[in-house]
Amino acid sequence: MLTTPRLLVAIAAATSVASAGPDLIVSDIAGANHYGEFDGVRVYTLGVTSCNLGDESVNWFEATPDHPVTAQSLYRLSDDGRLRQIGISHVAHAFAALQTGGCSTCQSGGDFQHLGPGCASPSTAGVVGSQPYLGRRSEVNATTGVIQFPFTGIGEFGPAPERRIQAPSNEIIASGIYFAELQHIAQDDASAGAGLNNASYRPATVAANAALQLTGSTVTGLPAIFAWGEVPGVQVISVDVPGDGRLHLGSNVTEIAPGQWRYDYAVHNLNSHRSVGSLRVPGAGVVTDAEFQAPRYHSGEPVDNEPWAFSLAGGDATWSVPAHTPATDLSANAVRWGTMYTFSFVAETPPTMGSVELGLFRPGLPGAVMVSAPVPGNACVADFAEPFGTLDFSDVAGFLTAFGTMSAEADLAEPFGTHDFSDVAAFLASFGAGCP
Repeated sequence: MLTTPRLLVAIAAATSVASAGPDLIVSDIAGANHYGEFDGVRVYTLGVTSCNLGDESVNWFEATPDHPVTAQSLYRLSDDGRLRQIGISHVAHAFAALQTGGCSTCQSGGDFQHLGPGCASPSTAGVVGSQPYLGRRSEVNATTGVIQFPFTGIGEFGPAPERRIQAPSNEIIASGIYFAELQHIAQDDASAGAGLNNASYRPATVAANAALQLTGSTVTGLPAIFAWGEVPGVQVISVDVPGDGRLHLGSNVTEIAPGQWRYDYAVHNLNSHRSVGSLRVPGAGVVTDAEFQAPRYHSGEPVDNEPWAFSLAGGDATWSVPAHTPATDLSANAVRWGTMYTFSFVAETPPTMGSVELGLFRPGLPGAVMVSAPVPGNACVADFAEPFGTLDFSDVAGFLTAFGTMSAEADLAEPFGTHDFSDVAAFLASFGAGCP
């Protein structure tokens, strides 16, 4: 794995000491348990050392909502250079803070209900994967740190796979490159504005018996999507949703054959409660081999795992959550906190820089955020309607309809997010030039 100056700066920022208030991070991913194979999935849990970088204690009250939770995830970097999140768990509810060194100077005064400033609290993979303490991710608001308590399944045991990391067996191969990820959420940490450094990752390999073997060092304060950012050509951009949390967009373009480029995008939600419900790539033109991938929720988590719908309109490629009512529908398969969804297609035009739109799932303003990323260049954005490849009155009608309803597909020119004459001018210019 390469270590760029950008990554070194991020690591240094994430591990600085004496932040104001509580500041909880995953300082180490230590140990992994493998429970075997069950109905086509491999089951794992991860050990963690938690660290308080702040100057105030982190609350650790087992019998109230005021304690941290920890989400576990597994990613695989495939031979074609694409990173996918292949497994997720429920969250582990913390129940006792230990006061050890290995973080900074551990100050006195901590106890089982408070992790003191500079102190660390280690937990084995068996403890983090203890089923009576595993609850649903959907019962956690990662932006505010507020959790439902008592949580669903509290005190209950189940079969070995239940609520732990479940990864498809066909994704677990000895030659693969993997990344284990842990993320803390805590209400007092979030209230102190320290919720952006709570995820950490560590490289791993898989043994012949499918056991997960952690390698290298834990990269603290960054989610695993930044491991993809170390692959040449890949860029990872952070974007903050006003009044909410942080998202990341990873992107890469690969020329897979003369005149054919594969565009890969990864949308990671660090801690946005509003979540992501659509991805729009402008100017894609006619594309092939559109793909969607997401980790599967399980063990009673109320998310339906339905794949996103793909469409081409106005030259734009768009994926979106199937029909839902965002204000009330808790089951729609949005990109929720602690997860990463991936998207790809093949186009016949080389990349240029553009603005990719991430549509937000839960209601609020703004309705979407724009992220700079490579997109297909020189596409015919005026080719709005069938028959694609030909410009005619149906394209004009399609654009006027989309523009009149302020649809995202008619937002063809800067300033993005606003429908104005620049969009009309972009359409007319493209229509007048004709499709290449």
